[in-house]
Amino acid sequence: MSANRFDYTKYKPFPQIKIEKRTWPDKVITEAPIWCSVDLRDGNQALIEPMSVGQKKKMFELLVEVGFKEIEVGFPAASQPDFDFVRSLIEEDKVPDDVTIQVLTQARPELIRRTFDSLKGARRAILHLYNSTSIVQREKVFKTDKAGIIDIAVEGAKEVKRCAAAQSDTEWIFQYSPESFTGTEVDFAVDVCDAVNDIWKPTPDRPSIINLPSTVEMATPNIYADQVELFCRNIKNRDSIIVSLHTHNDRSCAVGAAELAVMGGAQRVEGTLLGNGERTGNMDIVVMAMNLYSQGIDPALDLHDMDRIVSIVRECTQIDVHPRQAYSGDLVFTAFSGSHQDAIKKCLDTYEEGSPWEIAYLPIDPRDIGRTYQDVIRVNSQSGKGGVAYVLANKFGFQLPRWLQIEFSRVVQKKTEDSGGEINPDQIWDLFNKYYLESEKVISLENFKLEKQEGREFFTAQIDYFGKEIPISGQGDGILDALVEALKGSINIDLEIMEYGEHALGQGADAEAVTYIQIRYEDKRYSGVAISKDIVTSSINAFMGAASQLLSEQQLAA
Repeated sequence: MSANRFDYTKYKPFPQIKIEKRTWPDKVITEAPIWCSVDLRDGNQALIEPMSVGQKKKMFELLVEVGFKEIEVGFPAASQPDFDFVRSLIEEDKVPDDVTIQVLTQARPELIRRTFDSLKGARRAILHLYNSTSIVQREKVFKTDKAGIIDIAVEGAKEVKRCAAAQSDTEWIFQYSPESFTGTEVDFAVDVCDAVNDIWKPTPDRPSIINLPSTVEMATPNIYADQVELFCRNIKNRDSIIVSLHTHNDRSCAVGAAELAVMGGAQRVEGTLLGNGERTGNMDIVVMAMNLYSQGIDPALDLHDMDRIVSIVRECTQIDVHPRQAYSGDLVFTAFSGSHQDAIKKCLDTYEEGSPWEIAYLPIDPRDIGRTYQDVIRVNSQSGKGGVAYVLANKFGFQLPRWLQIEFSRVVQKKTEDSGGEINPDQIWDLFNKYYLESEKVISLENFKLEKQEGREFFTAQIDYFGKEIPISGQGDGILDALVEALKGSINIDLEIMEYGEHALGQGADAEAVTYIQIRYEDKRYSGVAISKDIVTSSINAFMGAASQLLSEQQLAA
């Protein structure tokens, strides 16, 4: 196969992890992990235009407001802007007492010293040390053996410990990452981390953090879970270590990998709001936290104002959020499909506040994150009667009977097919108004009189019939029955009322009534809708609307 062709043979499958009696498949997540946001470091370095100081401060304030207790704020030894930002947070006392800032440094003595300089005066800080440990990094980048990699990590750990002792006013937490953990033999990753911890000597009261990054996602999430569980089984002094995760999204499985790895024994998760990060991005903490929330687990983050979170992240990163991105996208609770809309509407109609959330197609209540039910159902050419009915009911108060839902949805569908796009609620209302309430009436009532004799209704009226005033009269078992009989005798048309519905629009004594009527003439049906404070007037006018549809059609056919 030529070199410029799509060639799968150049890739080799990732090897399975040899682990006996793995336990993570039987585990269930019952509480939120420790969250650490890396928006200001990993997220920032991935931007075409890194954040300004103002944007960084705004992002930091958002992260604190959402509830992060650990926030990686930069790589201060790598750039002066990062160094200055860390200093500003400390000097301006911007870090709340319950929040710990984290900074990253490579395992190089001069960078470690520069990093500690940035943290002078901090109350508490996580010093995050890393060096690459993977096979490909060892062989092709550093051209060194395992002993050489361990030596880099150990010397870095010693320098971190020495610098921390020199700045003893700060409460230090040490974190180490064997970068590219997923491409590192698990037993070697254990050896490196044990060597680092032999220097730091963590205890259950003062644990170190060992972060196991999926720097490049290389296999399915179950493989990562196996790697993490095997690591947790073999690392020394497990009770003195917080095992942390940092997953990337190269295979679009970062959230799934993190969830399974927490089941594999990890206690802490690093990620970014909405998943910004190198290449295909970091793990989206919003998604993982909301996944927990949807299972009845406190996510330990406040995500109730999702639109505001999205707005600030977009402003700071200059990256748009995909409309279908889980939980945060504009369309994630939106159904265009007719069958979906119908199911959602029926479930919402019977939902009682305070009861368990069991709504078809909606894993969570949109209101929990600041959305509304009006956002749930939107209408285009793929939509059905349920969506149209939902819009008219929830925004305008019209509870369309099923037969009218079917009829009017066809009107809406034709409109959307002709336009090729979505139709918004106001446009649906305009169409409904035009088609029923304000449609041209070729027959209308001028005045009428009702009398009741021996249980029968006697109806007399003047009607406008194609511009001519015609007297009509008739009797029947009810008002509409009498009206039908009157029209039969006066304009020689034999109608039958097939469907009838009514309800109040609003509440109180002054509420108007809306009436829906469907009539049949021969083998066709016609509908009318009318509104009035008087239910009799509303019923008669709805009937005249339906009759006008029929008579107009006959006139056109003549």
